[in-house]
Amino acid sequence: MTDNTNEKKERPMFRVCFSTFRGKDNRGNDIVGSPREIGCVWARKNGKPGGIQDFDHIPVELTQRQGVVFLFPVEDSDNEENNGGSL
Repeated sequence: MTDNTNEKKERPMFRVCFSTFRGKDNRGNDIVGSPREIGCVWARKNGKPGGIQDFDHIPVELTQRQGVVFLFPVEDSDNEENNGGSL
């Protein structure tokens, strides 16, 4: 049996989050709701540039352009319980 406790666990590069539009402020800027995690971006294998986006689910508002997508970098210090830290 091998001991894998010292191996670095593979983590995604970014967490993909989505926020729906909630209205407009006094200046006409969009107000967005709280971001909800919908997937992640993984590094490509063998040092290839770019990443591969993986969706856990796709909100219907995204398909209707009723919100925005955010990418949050995943830090090495993020713990596993919340899969990448707080938003």
